[in-house]
Amino acid sequence: MNILLLGSGGREHALAWKIKQSPLCHQLYIAPGNPGTALCGTNVNLPINSEFEKMEAFCRENSIDLIVVGPEEPLVKGITDYFRNTHRINPFHQSWLGVIGPSAYAAQLEGSKAFAKQFMQRNNIPTADYKEFTSGQYTEAADYVASHSLPVVLKADGLAAGKGVVICQTHEEAIQELKEMLQDGKFGAAGSKVVIEQFLTGIELSVFALTDGKSYVLLPSAKDYKRIGEGDTGLNTGGMGAVSPVPFADDVFMKKVEERIVQPTIKGISSEKMDYTGFVFFGLIKVGEDPYVIEYNCRMGDPETEAVMPRLQSDLVELLTAAAEQKLTGKTVKSDPRFAVTRVAVSGGYPGEYQKGFVIEGLEKTDPGTLVFHAGTKEENGKIFTQGGRVLAVTAYGSSVAEAVNMAGLTLENIRYEGMYYRADIGYEFC
Repeated sequence: MNILLLGSGGREHALAWKIKQSPLCHQLYIAPGNPGTALCGTNVNLPINSEFEKMEAFCRENSIDLIVVGPEEPLVKGITDYFRNTHRINPFHQSWLGVIGPSAYAAQLEGSKAFAKQFMQRNNIPTADYKEFTSGQYTEAADYVASHSLPVVLKADGLAAGKGVVICQTHEEAIQELKEMLQDGKFGAAGSKVVIEQFLTGIELSVFALTDGKSYVLLPSAKDYKRIGEGDTGLNTGGMGAVSPVPFADDVFMKKVEERIVQPTIKGISSEKMDYTGFVFFGLIKVGEDPYVIEYNCRMGDPETEAVMPRLQSDLVELLTAAAEQKLTGKTVKSDPRFAVTRVAVSGGYPGEYQKGFVIEGLEKTDPGTLVFHAGTKEENGKIFTQGGRVLAVTAYGSSVAEAVNMAGLTLENIRYEGMYYRADIGYEFC
């Protein structure tokens, strides 16, 4: 089987690493990839958010059987719909080319906070109370915020590169933020509609399912750490680390998650006839002993994937193929019983302004059993340089969270680049 994986971050390196292990994978291509994915397959320079006809030509020329979409933007922009309509014949199975990712309509579960909230409401899925307002309803929205309990959560409706959610501690802050979103275009078109939401107090976690639109399998759970500073302080980032499994997500809690959230979600996708083949990311919060949905994503998370994939003992390509062929019923997932902890090394100044282009040293000094996934790197003349805010994700195993954290730290201590920063306390509440 020839596979094309889309994306260029740590998530895609982890997916490429796992896909390449499968005996079902004959040739793996990654577009555009990074120096880490180049160790797993062949990087190809293809646009992934537009000009899908160029990707189609590549698929034809290289007999691609399966496309795995890593990031969200191609999904929201309709990549799955495009390939559903090209009717390209798969040379091995004489069937349509498989795409792991929902249609543009179904991808609104991530691409539109309002769409997701309405879906949850229709399907009785527990989530925070909310109201939505458009740019033409600023006065009504301001009045609503002024009388709302605190803290209050404001969410730009569309994709905003992970920056569209603001937790406001005062009414003045909330009204100012609302003005910047709805009237000043702070997030562009993504903020032309705003969801105002009840703040829930609890501890967050991520649950992942792979679905063929009717059946599903659950992958290992994870918890990520968004704040730049230790003790979960400072600005939000794309993620500074992750822990899998989540120690508090025991069998009793996960039964609630499956019965109250996962099953109604997949049933809703099916009953509403959404074209949905791929991953469902459930961003959850545990309030007391009960799970609530904060958000859906229509792909795997980052950096959670870098902790989840190392624990997945099942053949990922076999699962993806079963999903693409609508044959997930009866499939099971096996997971490594050990903890996997991912610690992310970032550029100095991130998530604010940062410099890039610094040489990375010590990558060859990885400790046995520890994995280094490239997130924001580039290769020039045989050397690896920093290229993004999040640079590397180091994952290690352990019989406890603390052991895995320490093992990842041993590798991080051997890696050097100017301005390098990483949190020392990933998984701190479980150590």
